[in-house]
Amino acid sequence: MKRIFIFLLIATSSLQTIAQTKKLEAFSLKDVRLLESPFLQAEETDKTYMLSLNPDRLLAPYLKEAGLTPKAESYGNWENTGLDGHIGGHYVSALSLMYAATGDAKVKERLDYMIDELEKCQLKNGNGYLSGVPGGKEIWAEIKSGNIKASSFSLNGKWVPLYNIHKIFAGLHDAYAVADNEKAKQMLIRLTDWCIDLVAGLSDQQIQELLKSEHGGLNEIFADVYALTGDKKYLKLARQFSDQSILKPLLEQKDALNGLHANTQIPKVIGFEQIARVDHDASWAKAAGFFWQTVVNNRTVAIGGNSVREHFHPANDFSSMLESREGPETCNSYNMLKLTKQLFLDAPSIKYLDYYERTLYNHILTSQRAGGGFVYFTPMRPGHYRTYSNPQESFWCCVGSGLENHGKYGELIYAHDDQNLYVNLFIPSVINWKEKGITLTQRNQFPNQEFTQMVLKMDKKQQFSIRLRHPSWVAAGQMTILVNGKKIMAKALGNGYVRIDRVWSSGDVIKVALPMHNTAQFMPDGSDWVAFLHGPIVLAAELDTLSQPNLTADGSRMGHIAAGPLFPLSEAPLVSGKKTDLAQQLTPVKNELLTFSAEKIIYQPKYKNLKLVPFYELAEKRYVVYFPYTNPENLEAKAKAIKLAETEKIKLEQETVDIVRTGEQQPESDHGFKGEDTDNGIFQDQHFRAGKGWFSYNLANKDLKGKKIRLTFYGKEKNRNFQILINHVVVEKVKLDGSKGDVFYSQDFEIPENLLKSQLELTLKAEPGSAIASIFEVRLVK
Repeated sequence: MKRIFIFLLIATSSLQTIAQTKKLEAFSLKDVRLLESPFLQAEETDKTYMLSLNPDRLLAPYLKEAGLTPKAESYGNWENTGLDGHIGGHYVSALSLMYAATGDAKVKERLDYMIDELEKCQLKNGNGYLSGVPGGKEIWAEIKSGNIKASSFSLNGKWVPLYNIHKIFAGLHDAYAVADNEKAKQMLIRLTDWCIDLVAGLSDQQIQELLKSEHGGLNEIFADVYALTGDKKYLKLARQFSDQSILKPLLEQKDALNGLHANTQIPKVIGFEQIARVDHDASWAKAAGFFWQTVVNNRTVAIGGNSVREHFHPANDFSSMLESREGPETCNSYNMLKLTKQLFLDAPSIKYLDYYERTLYNHILTSQRAGGGFVYFTPMRPGHYRTYSNPQESFWCCVGSGLENHGKYGELIYAHDDQNLYVNLFIPSVINWKEKGITLTQRNQFPNQEFTQMVLKMDKKQQFSIRLRHPSWVAAGQMTILVNGKKIMAKALGNGYVRIDRVWSSGDVIKVALPMHNTAQFMPDGSDWVAFLHGPIVLAAELDTLSQPNLTADGSRMGHIAAGPLFPLSEAPLVSGKKTDLAQQLTPVKNELLTFSAEKIIYQPKYKNLKLVPFYELAEKRYVVYFPYTNPENLEAKAKAIKLAETEKIKLEQETVDIVRTGEQQPESDHGFKGEDTDNGIFQDQHFRAGKGWFSYNLANKDLKGKKIRLTFYGKEKNRNFQILINHVVVEKVKLDGSKGDVFYSQDFEIPENLLKSQLELTLKAEPGSAIASIFEVRLVK
């Protein structure tokens, strides 16, 4: 008997170990419903916007490219200037997510219509191809033959066609995987087979050449198709479409991200992680984890976002983050949350959920305003503001991801393995664990109240574990748990979760206290700029001292940028005091929820009455998230230094009519870049464009105020002879001899009066046998 008993103990222990290592899974969106909260309001706003869009206008690029007659005119903006069809792909994903999240029959009807119409296009193409890329068939034929001309934002003369087609790949996948549309699965497989045929005659090196052009998360999708079919040819394709220039440094645990276009890289890494998951590749998983770590720990600001002007700035210098209108891009956070979800499910830890929660509340939730419209850039520059998309006119990438963002808030509130229920986020909602016959309803007014309450409903008593996230913003020992009114001790699991093991009954009530406190968070580079949080909620101050001329974007290519006057950094509210005490000096404002006074630490008398409130409440306002800081001894010196540095920058800003950040993807695209035999790169953390042929930009010369072209060069560059042309007329010949030394410098070139127009085409052309200098910036100045 003793031997049998010992065996049973061992067997039981082994079974427990197996159960504990069962893979964690997210619940389907169909099993989660949001309850009243800002997230539910955002979901409803998004759904209303989705249904207001005309599906035939979004389908028009697909019908046109298939040789069918569109039923309506295509939408404008990015949808008819080269990225035609990308919103249609996002739209299919967004409808899939929204239908799963709400069960709304109107959304399903719209989704089914989109899939049916897209199927007609695919069948008409005859080879599985489906896309709205204008003139796509011609460039795919070139590529198939080995004629590949790739750069960061173009491929064979088209605006990121691989990125564009990825959106419809993703849409078809989501229509099947999220919304159970069987037809979409077959369409996805046919489209993937078309891609296999496209590259069948190319070498791996040629495919890597293709991947110089932004291509979204194609490797992730191909790994998904492998998971759906089990056919290894799709796994091979996923690995072929994985950019080795990004993967190799990550495999070596090296941060080589400075200057790279951020949202080009994040989807690639999502793909690395998905390949690792489906093919059990620990090294690729480690690479994806390292990427997440370096971006979140070293490149991310308080709201959870990253990048300046869409690019990863140097990890040790956040100055551009604080100076630019073009702060964190919403698409980046959309993709970082996708990666975070994958990593969490592979290795549950609160480090992932803490980041996920922070970004959800402070970036994603803030990126849509109540009346509709999405944000592209969220500036961290004190006193600036955000521009929102015009719902029927603006169709940027962040409109596409924005359509998706607010329909999937339920994706990670809960998770489960075979035996245990994980409660990850404190968002009011109902989860239906159908396999177990368990329903859990979570209600609260978090973050306005510092607790959440959950009620179980079951057909019969069951023994299982509820695993509650202990957020890092709750101090040790302060998260108290009551079950049916009685305080209980939950067992810590060592990964930031605690578990409650018991036999549960229908009607059991769990109440969790989540006391929050204020914290001060300095910039990751250690510079003297500080943001304040209450629990996970970023606090900000309204600073409406200037007008915002483009709160709602127009249809122009640069309409997504908040182009209004910059608020001088020297005028920003300056905080002072002992670093370790700053957060404790914030005092609650009586009778106002989550509202704090910073009177004790703000230097300037005129700002003593500023109130800090949740950032997600400050739509359509100028705001301050990061405050300049100094210790009391250096107050006057700090204020003078900021003013001195800012004076020249504001002067330059005021005399600038238009500016091109050369070598950067979106600024060049927005200025109609064209060129031959030209390339771009990064030198001393500065982007540039150079070449042996020519390149051009279109400059907007409003009111004919621009009189000069100002080019920025590197002082040691020599033997560079090239021409400057305005509207095809040579206005200057430039020769660089390298005599300026190890500095960047600018030089002005007069525009002849007879060439001044409201639109100027600037062309730089190499002299025979020479080359165009590295151009680090182009300005049109007064």
